Amino acid sequence: QVQLVESGGGLVQPGGSLRLSCAAIRGWWGITIMGWYRQAPGEQREFVASINSDEALNYADSVKGRFTISRGAATNTAILQMDSLKPDDTAVYYCNAKTLTQDYWGQGTQVTVSS
Repeated sequence: QVQLVESGGGLVQPGGSLRLSCAAIRGWWGITIMGWYRQAPGEQREFVASINSDEALNYADSVKGRFTISRGAATNTAILQMDSLKPDDTAVYYCNAKTLTQDYWGQGTQVTVSS
């Protein structure tokens, strides 16, 4: 059983930056992909970015060039650096971890981009 703990998020003005962190504190040795999804009010949850065990990176078109996903100091962490934030980036951001058989989710952290 994988447990994910998120930190970061908050309120930022348009053009600003935020950093989200996700740590897998149990069962992390079975994880093949870690990533981030987001869900805005009234919208479906959507993919944002991911990093796999081979360090391959994937991004949604809407965040390419602005967001960067990377490993933290420990291999069981994933960092999402968000720059040039826009009001459309406002959403609850969820950390995701995939094993060969299951998906795991963090509790979500609110990101609000507003002046």
